[in-house]
Parts: sequence; structure tokens; C-alpha cells
Amino acid sequence: MVDLYIYYKVRDEHAAQLAPRVRAMQAGLASQTGVAGTVKRRPGSSDARQTWMEIYLATPEGFDIALAQAVRQAGLDEFTDGPRHTEVFTDISTCA
Repeated sequence: MVDLYIYYKVRDEHAAQLAPRVRAMQAGLASQTGVAGTVKRRPGSSDARQTWMEIYLATPEGFDIALAQAVRQAGLDEFTDGPRHTEVFTDISTCA
């Protein structure tokens, strides 16, 4: 199992519309996969853009496919500014 950290930019004017969509998407994913995600943002904004991060811990195989489908169905790309960047981490004990 791996942990996913997904960050992306959001224009200030889209933040209020995007937040409930992300939370609803994460609730659906939790129901479907058992993985409860969180969403965070970097304090402040730069050039009227915020940096947001979704975090999914201990994701099972195939979760990335379910996540990509959920993102499309929720229409999140309509409210983000640029691509989503995914970082994958694992516990040190499992990779050392």
C-alpha cells in the first residue's frame, strides 16, 4: 500500500465552488474503496492562486484508477488551474 499526495493550483475565485466538490468526491471514494481522503491548502495565495493538496493514506492497488474516475465524474478539472501532480510515498520500513 502507498500514500498519495496530490497537489494542484486553484484560482481564488474558484475555491468556494471546488471545496464541496472535492469533499463530496472524497466521501464517494471512501464509500467505494474504504480510503478516507483529506484536503488541505497552503496558507495564503500567490498571483490569486492557492495550492491545495489531497492526501490518501494506505491506498490499495487500483485506487489510482478509482480516483481518476472520481475526479472526472466530479468535474474537478473545471475548477483547477493546471494539472494535478501526484507524489507517491511508502513507509520506510517497507522500502528500506
